Amino acid sequence: MKNTINKLHKSKFLGGIFPTLDRCLRKELEDCESVLDLGSGPSSPLQYCQNIKYSVGVEAFRPYLEASMKKKTHNEYIEGKIEEAEFSENSFDAVIMIEVLEHLPKETGLEMIKKAEKWAKKKIIITTPNGFVSQRQLDGNLLQKHLSGWEIEEMEKNGFGCRGLAGLKVLRQEVRDSSMGDDMTTTIKYRPRLFWFIVATLSQVFTYHYPRYAFELFSVKKKAEKNYFA
Repeated sequence: MKNTINKLHKSKFLGGIFPTLDRCLRKELEDCESVLDLGSGPSSPLQYCQNIKYSVGVEAFRPYLEASMKKKTHNEYIEGKIEEAEFSENSFDAVIMIEVLEHLPKETGLEMIKKAEKWAKKKIIITTPNGFVSQRQLDGNLLQKHLSGWEIEEMEKNGFGCRGLAGLKVLRQEVRDSSMGDDMTTTIKYRPRLFWFIVATLSQVFTYHYPRYAFELFSVKKKAEKNYFA
């Protein structure tokens, strides 16, 4: 069942109706050919952006890195913590951090935003939970623990425009399983999970425009523009 849900949720059909992460990322990267994926994980949504000609994935957890390499998501890989990475100014059209900031202390996260702005020619794209959401170690990966929370006001203060993803925040919770895996219903708070996942998906039409009520924030900063979604 979960494989069917995942395929449907990632399909262009559903993405054409609801503002899913894959749809939003594809749209924002339409004018980009090179991408730096910081904290690329085992299954980066960048794999669904067919127009990207060159990408680099930076990942510190070896099993995630190997899983991504097996999928050939990126042209190049760097094994290591993202805060230790170094690139020249304007090295990529876009720099993305998908579910990464919350795993860093707040000060380190702010430093990474500044570095991303330096390395990006066109835009920086960040997704993160809306506010602090507790999460313990998953997949035997100590880096999966959540160390900070990010609010809309803080992202806007740093020049980002925000939209909401993953539906209503009240329907979600921290991951209760020992592994994140590929089960998209794992953060659903109520049972039956499938039913409430459908409700959460339907609510994305609302939360996309009213991110204050969303579980996830989709934040974009386009260089030379103060607030991308304003």
